[in-house]
Amino acid sequence: VDNGFDPCMRIPNQPVTFEEFENWTPDNYDDSYGGTLNMYEGLAKSINSIVAYLMKQIGPDAVIELSRNMGIESPMEAYPSLCLGAFDMSVYEMVGAYATFANKGVWTEPIFVTRIVDKDGNELARFDAESREVFSEETAYVMTKMLEGVVNRGTAARLRGKYALRMPLGGKTGTTQNNSDGWFIGITPGLSMGAWVGADDRSVHFRSTSLGGGANSALPIVGEFLTRVWADPNINMPARSFDAPASLSIATSCN
Repeated sequence: VDNGFDPCMRIPNQPVTFEEFENWTPDNYDDSYGGTLNMYEGLAKSINSIVAYLMKQIGPDAVIELSRNMGIESPMEAYPSLCLGAFDMSVYEMVGAYATFANKGVWTEPIFVTRIVDKDGNELARFDAESREVFSEETAYVMTKMLEGVVNRGTAARLRGKYALRMPLGGKTGTTQNNSDGWFIGITPGLSMGAWVGADDRSVHFRSTSLGGGANSALPIVGEFLTRVWADPNINMPARSFDAPASLSIATSCN
């Protein structure tokens, strides 16, 4: 989006081959191809061929640069498989990165302690989070609309169905090969959250995607968490929508 791609442009749902990387060709989850999809549809349905197409246009170096600006410090090598999440990182990094979308394009370092006081209330230390603008407010808003599509009509739709969550909510499921890792990262206008289900040893994995896919393993953790957060009167989470920028030249829905 920040590189000028129209989210409504039609992208062929066909295998994409990276010739310079030993003809690597990622498969779609169900080996289903045909027709075209726009970026909203591709993200909502987690279609690998669509993100592979975009990776081929932009290149892995740009992905790494953006990731670094969004607070991801884990090792990343410039391979096209980055577009499918084929590298290790922490929930801490992912939650901080996704918060950038809800925070109008500004990344804020996640911190655990903001201040320390003694028994009399005297402040002994204060800690301020680092922050920086990563991309425009317009780009951030379009991304929140894309991530809402994942929840409203995509791989995370059970948050609206089974968990009956009605607040503005976006997110993304993720599943690694052999169902070794299941992910779900979510955002609301005031909260970013995430869950990872897996083991340090990749030989430990679920037998099938119906058990180990991100929508089946990690998403329920976030669903239960959000259900309890919104039901807790002591938290009083705001039900406001993601704030739209004053001017918007990028479509947030497609005909």
